[in-house]
Amino acid sequence: MDWIQSWKDTLFLLLDDVPVSLREVVASIAIDGTSATTIIIDSRSEEPLSRAFLYNESCPDALPLVKSIAPAKHTVCSGSSTLCKLVSWWNSYPSSKESAVLLHQADWLLWLLHGKLGVSDYNNALKVGYDPEMDSYPPWLLSQPYSHLLPSVQDPGTKIGYMKEDIRTQFGYPKDCLICTGTTDSIAAFLAARATQPGKAVTSLGSTLAIKLLSSRRVEDARFGVYSHRLDDKWLVGGASNTGGAVLRHLFTDEQLEKLSEQINPFETSPLDYYPLQAVGERFPVADPKMEPRLHPRPESDVEYLHGILESIARIEAKGYKLLKDLGATPVEEVITSGGGSKNQKWIKIRERVLGLPVCKADQTEAAYGAALLAMKGACENATSD
Repeated sequence: MDWIQSWKDTLFLLLDDVPVSLREVVASIAIDGTSATTIIIDSRSEEPLSRAFLYNESCPDALPLVKSIAPAKHTVCSGSSTLCKLVSWWNSYPSSKESAVLLHQADWLLWLLHGKLGVSDYNNALKVGYDPEMDSYPPWLLSQPYSHLLPSVQDPGTKIGYMKEDIRTQFGYPKDCLICTGTTDSIAAFLAARATQPGKAVTSLGSTLAIKLLSSRRVEDARFGVYSHRLDDKWLVGGASNTGGAVLRHLFTDEQLEKLSEQINPFETSPLDYYPLQAVGERFPVADPKMEPRLHPRPESDVEYLHGILESIARIEAKGYKLLKDLGATPVEEVITSGGGSKNQKWIKIRERVLGLPVCKADQTEAAYGAALLAMKGACENATSD
């Protein structure tokens, strides 16, 4: 599939989907994209120099070289990091690389709107090696032969420029419509949940299980798939497991999930001990590419089986938060839930019991809402500076 063309087509469909009466009052736009989804562009022709590298693609060929230059346990020391994708491309691309530029998914989509090639944000740039604490690329990265591909980095929600005239006139947006730097999808989902104090956490129960904890202290350890994003003067610490809703969807229909969940007593402990994965391999809270799924024995009762799976995923979530605390992050005090799994009230009750913490559903569960908050921040800052 041509992902790059697909994303461009979808962006323009979304621009066209905004009601005509609202387009003229749109003040600013920001976009969230999938972390570590990587696109390399020729700055002269403005055409891609390869297919897109998707977020979950691993480049094991580049990992030894990346580990030889990066500090131990650094976020880039994972085969799926943006830096591994860049190094893999650099070592295999046969032609001139002088005019190449690296962009993340959100960077590239925003570039289509503002036209200034090579601008990113410090959330997306984390997995290519950007140091959000120093607010710069580290010397060990800048000394590499491919460092000229790295984009400039700004705070998320910062004005880049105004919408290009051809796009603006095609869709009917105002000439002063700002285009602002974006963020990753998981950060946008956290922002949407409005968790603002250290100790507040957001668990996203989508196709995978992702946890994010607002911490006063930065925590990173690639051995466990743990990394920290900067969020103003605090740190968003977390990781993403391969368990989650995709496993449930593989075993049950939405209707079955709803009906079976109604019959679960969430205050009873399930004796079943599973590790629900769709395929071999886990990222967090254990980084083990050879971990096998464990979904047996299966009881005769589908209610008991679903109960066991939901509780097993909750135990993985609890292990994740305990790991973050053990590594030095601010202890979690409350968990806000986003994603499709947040609709399952029985699962929320199971998770409350397993975590031993208050758990609630986020008022806003869409990452796009978080991106809109960043766009509003950019518009407000621009108005103040003007």
